[in-house]
Amino acid sequence: MRRIHWVLKPLVFAACLVPALRLGVGALNAAEAWHLGGVSLGADPVKVMLHTCGRWTLNFLMITLCMTPLRELTHWTLWLRLRRMFGLFALFYASLHFSVYLLLDQNAKFGALWQDIVKRPYITLGMLALLLLIPLGLTSTAKAQRRLGKRWIRLHRLVYVIAALGVWHFWWQVKKDIREPLLYVCGLSLLLGYRLWKHRQSRARISVARLARTDGA
Repeated sequence: MRRIHWVLKPLVFAACLVPALRLGVGALNAAEAWHLGGVSLGADPVKVMLHTCGRWTLNFLMITLCMTPLRELTHWTLWLRLRRMFGLFALFYASLHFSVYLLLDQNAKFGALWQDIVKRPYITLGMLALLLLIPLGLTSTAKAQRRLGKRWIRLHRLVYVIAALGVWHFWWQVKKDIREPLLYVCGLSLLLGYRLWKHRQSRARISVARLARTDGA
């Protein structure tokens, strides 16, 4: 198992970087500085970079939320060893999404950024999701988990709120075709529904155990 862990994690890490590397190559090609790998970002490279980073942020949030159900269904603890990596990649792509928006779309004009946050609700939701995601990334280490104790668990439950805000941000941003954000809504609903079901099962077992102790007494 340890050998699988040391081989698999670098492979997963490299795979998670592929979308960012493709965007980097595409950006260089768009700037006509290089012609690498035939990667093209089309006629509006900034828009493509924005949307790609946003989608991969949502993808990694969803993948992160899948780790606990997969561990429970397969009884394979390696899923939990990958969860932190996927969560940090969600933060990484969210930061890229914001950086492209601020530096390339808004030309680093903080006044224009603030006006967008105030006037456009979907951007307000996206900024809120990013701000909530940052402390989760900063406290993702084992040291922080030991230091915070039970507070760490409560803090990292914010990932459910962040995922919901991210999907909502995507939904509001889409003008006509809602099929893609609807897929994320369905996926998130399934993941949260599974957790609710497991929570109710756990509470039912606790109630039965308490009743059994009462009857025994």
